[in-house]
Amino acid sequence: MAPRIDRRILIAGGLGLAGLTLPAGQALARQVLAATGFTHNVASGEPAADAMLLWTRYVPATDTNVIRLEVELALDPDFTKVVSGAAVRTGAYRDWTAKVTVDGLKPGTVYWYRFVAPDGAKSPVGRTKTLPQGPVNRFGLAVFSCSNLPYGWFNAYAHAAARQDLDLWLHTGDYLYEYGAASIKEADLVAGRLPEPSTEILAIADYRLRYASYRADPDLQRLHQMAPMVALWDDHESSNDSWEGGAQNHQPDKEGDWNLRRAAAMQVYREWMPVSDEPWKAYPIGTLATLYRTESRLLARTKPANIDAAFKAADPDAALKAFRDGVWKDPSATMMGSTQESWLAHQMKANPGWQLIGMGTILGRTVMPKDAVDWLRPTVSDKKVASYRNDIRAAAQGMPMWMDRWDGYPAARSRLLTSAQAADADLVMLSGDSHNAWAFGLTEDGRPAGVEFAGHAVTSKGLEGDMGADPEVVARGFMAANPEMKWENTNQRGYMMIEVTQKRVTGEWLFLKTIKDRDTTLAGTHRMSVERGRKAFTV
Repeated sequence: MAPRIDRRILIAGGLGLAGLTLPAGQALARQVLAATGFTHNVASGEPAADAMLLWTRYVPATDTNVIRLEVELALDPDFTKVVSGAAVRTGAYRDWTAKVTVDGLKPGTVYWYRFVAPDGAKSPVGRTKTLPQGPVNRFGLAVFSCSNLPYGWFNAYAHAAARQDLDLWLHTGDYLYEYGAASIKEADLVAGRLPEPSTEILAIADYRLRYASYRADPDLQRLHQMAPMVALWDDHESSNDSWEGGAQNHQPDKEGDWNLRRAAAMQVYREWMPVSDEPWKAYPIGTLATLYRTESRLLARTKPANIDAAFKAADPDAALKAFRDGVWKDPSATMMGSTQESWLAHQMKANPGWQLIGMGTILGRTVMPKDAVDWLRPTVSDKKVASYRNDIRAAAQGMPMWMDRWDGYPAARSRLLTSAQAADADLVMLSGDSHNAWAFGLTEDGRPAGVEFAGHAVTSKGLEGDMGADPEVVARGFMAANPEMKWENTNQRGYMMIEVTQKRVTGEWLFLKTIKDRDTTLAGTHRMSVERGRKAFTV
């Protein structure tokens, strides 16, 4: 029998609903939306030097449609020095989630906050920190991506939340996944980690329940509780390989109008995440750097070029060349849209210091190495082997292995990097999506344009699922085939730590020992740096 959810479980110990830590986690997850009180802890985001957005979810036990919450901010966790506050309304119309931006704060300051319900009940206490102003010597942020709950524990979140040297979290997307239980192999599933609903999520109610399941995870709650997060969506917050007009994992004849599903995904993301409704935004970190939140999925991205027909042509190589010189290079193809492209170009010219761009997908050029088929496991299906062979054939013509990434949109990529060069920007891309760890020295027109720290997944499986060869062999092969690639790891999970100083930006990939058990032991790290003005990694 599943343990009974009561108000004490929901708010005890500052962890909110801890259902997924228990053997009956899935059963408890199914009850999440029926729970009352402060059901999912607290969170903060959209940091500024003088403001912060605060988030919680409160479901009243009484029959009412709207409730009013108070919020208190203090300089100490015991709230003996309350310095600010605000009030906010919420209701069933927004799934009882509440967001309020508090102004008049001091820069570079740690605040403690809590929400107070109409009956006097108090939420767990959250910790947040405003952005610094003026000269800054150091700033630290952790970067996460690709957190597929059924595949493992969120040990990366737990490890980061326990650190004392970080000022901010950046989540570059795939915060959750839309797939149903049928898509997960039993061997990959960690017991008790299957979220609700069990089917693929399509409508508002589905997306809300999926977020409720994910946000019931105690390590994710703790992460949000300890520092502010800048978050952007990638594709799985809606559907795999999504773009403005559709998605690979959306079939209109069976799953309805894409625009309705897209609208539902966007609405629920904005309900459940500590984010504003602004599609993109800049976050000044004093005079040290500017961090950018971008949008490259649902608002303006054009449909990825479809290379599949070229492989089936009578003369595949001729078809690939025609595709390369035509559709693939079409300048009308865009990831962000012209409005955001222009905004970002102007921002990089206007803002001082390092230019840190959070992006859903990788910019670095990546083609499939010619020896990749030799690295595959014997169990890989014939269909997948054929796909690798096709990618190798495309690579011979200079085309990438993933059309869904930035190098599938070469004209748009060129525009972004050219704008960085025109601004003489110290460009640092912070990206996710691929599930593996990579470092790229980005170039445009034969000149350095910046560097990219591409993060590995919190739990999602990477290339190692197909590769049977020694990971070092795979790494050497990928770097030999890709001049922009300076380092890679295709077989471990974790997160990135980015340290920004006046002279350099240092990125550290942290690899967790396991995701199959709740364990924050590290299995290794890797560090790389870029010096101010170099626009390339330090050798």
